[in-house]
Amino acid sequence: MIKQNEPCLTPQQALAQTLDDCQPDTLLVCGTLPVRLGRAWHEQYPDRHYTELLLSALNNGLPSADTHDLALIEGALEQLSHEEGTLMLGQLRNFGTHRIAVIMTNESGWQLGDFLGLGFKRQAHLQGAPARTLYTYNIDSYNRRRDWNNPQYWANPEMWDKARW
Repeated sequence: MIKQNEPCLTPQQALAQTLDDCQPDTLLVCGTLPVRLGRAWHEQYPDRHYTELLLSALNNGLPSADTHDLALIEGALEQLSHEEGTLMLGQLRNFGTHRIAVIMTNESGWQLGDFLGLGFKRQAHLQGAPARTLYTYNIDSYNRRRDWNNPQYWANPEMWDKARW
C-alpha cells in the first residue's frame, strides 16, 4: 500500500504499486502510462478482464456494462473539460469501480477539492517534472462507518402503535 503523501515514487511506480496492491480481476485503463502497464498486466494474467478506455470514444465506453476492480487514469483528465472529467470519474465510481487511481499534473486546473468532492483522497506527491499528484478512490474506505449512521437511530420503536406521523 502506498503511504499517504509518500514523495519518492515516480508515476509509473505509483500505478504499478497500486496495481500490485489491488490484484484486480478486472482492470480499466485510460492514458498512455496506464495502457502500457495494463497491457503488461494482461500478458501476465490473460484470463482476467482488461479494458482500455479511449478518450476519442469516451461516450461509447461509459457507463461501462461491466464493473471493474481497478481503474488507472493518467494524462486523460487534462485533455477533457472539467465537466467531462468530473462526469467520467463520477460514472466510473457510481457504476461500480471498486478502486480508482488518478495521476494529475499540478498545473491541470483541478484542485484538491474537486477530488475530495468525488470521494477521492490525495495519496502521494510524485517525483519528476511536471509535478504530479496521485489521487485514489476506494469504495471500501470511502465512507467510514459511524455510530450514528445505523438503523438504531432511524426509528423510534418506543412510539410504534402510540402515535401516527
